[in-house]
Amino acid sequence: MSPGSQRSDGKAKRSLDGSDDHSLGRGVEGQGPPPLKNYIFLTIFTCFCPAWPINIVALFFSLMSQSSYDADDYEGAQRLGRKALHMGIASLIIGLLIIMVYCIVHFTTNAI
Repeated sequence: MSPGSQRSDGKAKRSLDGSDDHSLGRGVEGQGPPPLKNYIFLTIFTCFCPAWPINIVALFFSLMSQSSYDADDYEGAQRLGRKALHMGIASLIIGLLIIMVYCIVHFTTNAI
């Protein structure tokens, strides 16, 4: 039996109305727009970290993702949302490193 041929022994997956189901649970027609992932809360939270230029860029990418989504550019919105996520994580890590270095220097120096 070839891979593309129908199974005639009655073991084909059937939907509730009796028709053959070839979609494997993925409905193509009638889908709405994909959900927006602009990570605005993460980028706003990272604005409180001391890595200022990176935080502002992450927030800018997040806002651009929202405007691309509003303009029905879903691929652009996903791309900008991923950039906002990566920049937000980078600014969070850099901000935590800056805070750690500051605390280490502050508490290990001798006050005269």
